Amino acid sequence: MAKSSYMLFPLTLLLILLTSHSLPTNPKPKPGFPSTRRFTKIYAFGDSFTDTGNTHSTTGPYSFGYVSSPPYGTTFFHRSTNRYSDGRLVIDFLANTLSLPFLPPYLSRNSDFSHGANFAVAGSTAIEYEFYAKHNISIDIVPVSIMTELGWFDKFFKEKGGAPDMEKTLFWVGEIGANDYAYSVMSSTLLPDQMRGLAVNNVNNFLEGLLKRGAKYIIVQGLPLTGCLPLSLSLTPSSDRDALNCSLKVNKQSSAHNSLLLTRIQALRKAYPHSVISYADYSAAHRVVMQNPKRYGFTEPYKTCCGSGGGELNFDLFATCGSPAVSKACPDPARYVNWDGVHLTEGMYRIVSDLFFRHGYMRPSLGVLLGTADEGK
Repeated sequence: MAKSSYMLFPLTLLLILLTSHSLPTNPKPKPGFPSTRRFTKIYAFGDSFTDTGNTHSTTGPYSFGYVSSPPYGTTFFHRSTNRYSDGRLVIDFLANTLSLPFLPPYLSRNSDFSHGANFAVAGSTAIEYEFYAKHNISIDIVPVSIMTELGWFDKFFKEKGGAPDMEKTLFWVGEIGANDYAYSVMSSTLLPDQMRGLAVNNVNNFLEGLLKRGAKYIIVQGLPLTGCLPLSLSLTPSSDRDALNCSLKVNKQSSAHNSLLLTRIQALRKAYPHSVISYADYSAAHRVVMQNPKRYGFTEPYKTCCGSGGGELNFDLFATCGSPAVSKACPDPARYVNWDGVHLTEGMYRIVSDLFFRHGYMRPSLGVLLGTADEGK
């Protein structure tokens, strides 16, 4: 199988150095929110946690470059849809909750975009590619940033001949920034704190770009507990553990990113009082599951469902999901938190979505965005 020049998945690099788009019809959704504001379109941005098909095996990151192969997609779609999971992602459950079709990937130009589009790309960064090239660390980096995705959004509507009705449009900004921290340790002049500031500043600029374009309703995800991923656990020493038995160092980095991001979001709320910017607390939702996985139906909070090597993690960086060495996954993915060692199972995405949309891990709540609740911004 041909591989791209992106020779290493950025999140993989981070953790190492820190030690066909036709989709099935949406199933009938669960009873949704009684809505006084009907969203008819969703536009999504982010990285592999949100990408619904802009990445393929031939363009995907090296260590996880088999997303077009089974057993990806086997749980719900029964075939690969180029999502990094066994089934649906959080963005899919959002569409389902709003009784909208799944979002087609932007790069699938023959798709039906009448209800929105997904601009997210696996391996994308918050900081522009040119920044890394300037510092001579451009090798292995996917040349797509969140601002690239904003440019695609502009191009998309230029071709369409007009902007959407912002009163009926919801913007989803999936987690973005974890890939950027990979590159700070590749240069003696780029420090983690500096990279954090640059990454969050770019996310802020992206959000302000949406707001200046008239966006009224935006949901922004923070980073999950990247230190709880099997890849992280396999590459960090046993002495680097927190109360969840995850990598303390990696989780601290994600926490610092989220804290700064939330501060910037609060400033944007004041600057744009007529828009609603909701923060989806990915870290908190991930944490509550890891604190009591059995409560949510998980018996394997750390082990990889689609991996190799056996043991507590069942993860081998050189024999990952979908590769010739790993053509089958575990028999019951719904009991696993982790799908391929970096991404989560549909079962976990389902729980996280429920925590976001119905159990207070998103503020303001989805009800506020839909105009059904009286809650301060």
